[in-house]
Amino acid sequence: MDAQGRGRADDIDPADQWVLNPNTGEYELRLTPSAPQSSVPGPRRSASRAGAAAHGAGPRAGGVASAGGAGGAAGAVRNRTAAPDREGRDTRPAPGREVPSQRRRRGAPEEPSAGRRGRRPAKKSKAKKALLWTGGVTAFVVVAAAIGGYLYLEHLNDNIQSVSDDGASTGGFSKDKAINILLIGTDKRTGAGNDKYGDSGSAGHADTTILLHVSKDRSNATALSIPRDLIVDIPDCQTEQEDGTQKVIPGETGVRFNTSLGQEGRTPSCTMRTVTELTGVKPDNFMVADFNAVKTLTTAVGGVEVCLAKDIDDPDSHLNLPKGEHVIEGEQALAFVRTRHSVGFGGDLSRIGLQQQFLSALMRKLKSNDTLTSPTKMIKLAEAGTEALTVDSNLDSIDKLKDLGLELGKLNTKNLTFTTVPVIDNPAEKVKTTVVLNETTAPQVFQAIQNDVSFTEVKQQKKKEAAAVAARLKGTKADVSEVRVQVFNGGAPAGSAQETLSWLQTEEGVTKSENAGNAPATLSKTTLEYAPDQADQARRLAAIMGLSGSAMKPGESVTNSQGLPTMTLTLGKDFKGAGVSLTAPTKAPDVEKSTADKVECAK
Repeated sequence: MDAQGRGRADDIDPADQWVLNPNTGEYELRLTPSAPQSSVPGPRRSASRAGAAAHGAGPRAGGVASAGGAGGAAGAVRNRTAAPDREGRDTRPAPGREVPSQRRRRGAPEEPSAGRRGRRPAKKSKAKKALLWTGGVTAFVVVAAAIGGYLYLEHLNDNIQSVSDDGASTGGFSKDKAINILLIGTDKRTGAGNDKYGDSGSAGHADTTILLHVSKDRSNATALSIPRDLIVDIPDCQTEQEDGTQKVIPGETGVRFNTSLGQEGRTPSCTMRTVTELTGVKPDNFMVADFNAVKTLTTAVGGVEVCLAKDIDDPDSHLNLPKGEHVIEGEQALAFVRTRHSVGFGGDLSRIGLQQQFLSALMRKLKSNDTLTSPTKMIKLAEAGTEALTVDSNLDSIDKLKDLGLELGKLNTKNLTFTTVPVIDNPAEKVKTTVVLNETTAPQVFQAIQNDVSFTEVKQQKKKEAAAVAARLKGTKADVSEVRVQVFNGGAPAGSAQETLSWLQTEEGVTKSENAGNAPATLSKTTLEYAPDQADQARRLAAIMGLSGSAMKPGESVTNSQGLPTMTLTLGKDFKGAGVSLTAPTKAPDVEKSTADKVECAK
């Protein structure tokens, strides 16, 4: 605790109470007015400089006091010189007289003249003084920065709001696997000024939802928008309530997707379960943003660039902009992402296009040198991001968010594709207000994401690897009578191994096959493992099963229950039934899309 904390220092800057002792080379805390010092005073400004350096090192948010500046430090020195002594006598100079020079303090002996002997300590060299000064300041700066950094990270951790994933996620993203993050924008009106948008009592539905898939090699990503008015089935959802109790919220069939959150007390984990049911992709984590997130994040980066192909004056969203390019932030950015009546067909699907353009612009700004090289913007982003977002319980620390950010930062924006779940108007409605899945193209989009297929052209190396995998299917195929295989169940529905065995033997003529029971581990995809000399058998079985080259895994020879060499077929979670092809797509379907590296004007 310093002198200011004790109420004994008036306006003395705390940094000026640390004084260099020339005899020891160390800084000492002086809480009382100076007594006469040695005849070899230390550098006059050393204490104030040390204080300024130390205070400049720690972030203000970390609880480290800021420096008062050179003027403040000098004022502190003057006040200390003029302070009363221990016995209460006033040591201030008489009116009209200046404060004496600090070169030699009163009461200190004069320097010995030439030829006189004196017992004054040997004067330290300038180099030695500089070393002491530098070492002392460096130590002070390092300690202040370390303490400040730790406190600032704790401050950011305190900003983070999290809710339970209720077991609906994979348990969190992994650095060596593809990443699937569910981004949920709610229509909740909490926050300063947001009640003016109406519907202030909204529970916060899933108004804007994007499934962000980042490829395993981080070369590409797909941001899949899910329309809020899409008719879906919402499964039963076990949730943790605010009081810590568990509650199962019954599911519903044939309802709007946006009711997967907020309605009947549903939490983000319910939206996560609904997305898994809809797409077949189980998210690793979720992030929830409200109106304030749009405003604060865009302000933190100094605005994002968007483009309009026509003038827009939307009284509902309060967006009023002429056509052309604009830099928007704060309230204007929120109005932009809420606009729908003045673009396209005036519905939610048209608004999705605006939101995708906005997110592309935000991504470009986040990855720009203008942002990455600005400490001020990065601190503002850290504050805004941790305050504006609610994350799942597996992503509830600044370290975890940092690790996720580093993985996402590997992306090139030209390979980040935005697209929307393919839909058609709901045929059951006379007045078209909702949409349903396009059963032709939507499954293809979901399969592409499940199989980590890029929607953009990526590295040539990846093409070579894909060609090598496809080559496993090329070559001679053994006769079905020669195919020997054992079938494991590695995540398929119960009874799938026996069902497949019966189908192979009775309908496909693969008589040298057996049911090996449950696999030692669960697999997401069905695989066929074989030895090099079994490649022709593997190609035959792959053709029968409808397996892709990526499902074929060359390996070592194994034996079946009779001790004969055999292949191993393990049915994974993707197994859809005996006789149903498991060929994974190698190319994304041709759907409407955009990439994050380009500015496209909204029409």
